[in-house]
Amino acid sequence: MKLSSLRAISPVDGRYSDKVNSLRDVFSEYGLIRYRVMVEVRWLQWLADQPQITELPALTPVMKDVLNGIVDKFCTEDAEHVKRIEATTNHDVKAVEYFIRDRLGDGKDAAALHDFIHFGCTSEDINNLAYALMLRQARDEIVAPMMKRLHVTLRALASANAGVAMLSRTHGQTASPTTVGKEFANVLARLSRAREQWSAVEIRGKFNGAVGNYNAHTVAYPDVDWPALCEGFVASLGLDPNPLTTQIEPHDWTAEYAHALVRYNTVLLDFCRDTWSYISLGYFKQRVAGNEVGSSTMPHKVNPIDFENAEGNLGLSTALLNHFAVKLPVSRWQRDLTDSTVQRNFGIAVAWLTIALQSVEKGLGKLQTDPQRIGADIDASWEVLGEAVQTVMRRYGIENPYEKLKELTRGQAVTQEILAAFVRELDIPEEARQQLLALTPASYTGLAESLSSQAR
Repeated sequence: MKLSSLRAISPVDGRYSDKVNSLRDVFSEYGLIRYRVMVEVRWLQWLADQPQITELPALTPVMKDVLNGIVDKFCTEDAEHVKRIEATTNHDVKAVEYFIRDRLGDGKDAAALHDFIHFGCTSEDINNLAYALMLRQARDEIVAPMMKRLHVTLRALASANAGVAMLSRTHGQTASPTTVGKEFANVLARLSRAREQWSAVEIRGKFNGAVGNYNAHTVAYPDVDWPALCEGFVASLGLDPNPLTTQIEPHDWTAEYAHALVRYNTVLLDFCRDTWSYISLGYFKQRVAGNEVGSSTMPHKVNPIDFENAEGNLGLSTALLNHFAVKLPVSRWQRDLTDSTVQRNFGIAVAWLTIALQSVEKGLGKLQTDPQRIGADIDASWEVLGEAVQTVMRRYGIENPYEKLKELTRGQAVTQEILAAFVRELDIPEEARQQLLALTPASYTGLAESLSSQAR
């Protein structure tokens, strides 16, 4: 019976189902089975290319096509076939082995291959490579491109607003001015670094038998260099071989992958909260969609729901990723099964992040800077020039400059006239005096405008 999204337990497959379609073939049960089949078939092909494995004949052109077809044409019906086999075997990886045997058939060429399917393997040899391939595809083909699109958007906002002066707020109080573009550039620089670190995580795999010692391999073929052969196979899949393991790949790289993604999530969540706050201050307006409702009772409201949605979903993603990072590298002795059920939730963590990325993009698409509101705020804050004045006083040796400006400005309503009167009484060169008198809060932004263009 087809499941309605209205009856899905998880919002990922319910309310947000249309936002995660790109992840379905990667992280679903279908995706896991497909990757298991791929690993099993590629291992059989790899073995058949090794002349030392004399009992396994070289693949005929027909068998090469058959094996490639099992991988390339794998479909939902094939996955359902595997599940039917699993219902009998009560073992998911063994079911994949039997599925491949069924697909090869009983012809002479195929029969010679049957007993070399899953040769020397423990189930975890297949599973760890399958999950590694899943996480690599999700990163390189789905999530990283979404991140890149967000970075392009932020870069455009940094450029467009490079010269729009605004008040900073340190500790929530008025502080030395910056520009809107510089603040976007700050976020862009942080996200870029986090993305680069995540993309640089080595995705590793092991393929060394029941407890990592090639026990069965060396009994069957004592003269084969099994470490070299198996590490070559892992590398052929585009993964980094891990030569020293127990029955499982220890998941240290998975923890690195998860933690790197947590750092990205954290920066993006910080940005969502700040943007929400600037919307609250009126620094940003949101384009209004005529048919949308901001409140069920207050018709004037345009709520920053996209940034709120992203913040919540980033929190969910981070909670799962943190659990992966601290749980998966811990396994009793040579292997326990606690990692199995946890790994099945990789897709959920990635789904929450992709939903959040889409929400941020949508929110930024509605965002409009309000220079008038920002300008009114900064023009009313002449006290922020106290920093500039006391720093010039330091240069020219005036005693206790900080204390004098503190007395003038701290907790006081400071106007242009009050500050100008103070500057006119200073014993400093006339050129410096005129420079300070010409200064306004909106012009006191240092190198912010030029710095806005540095983030990549």
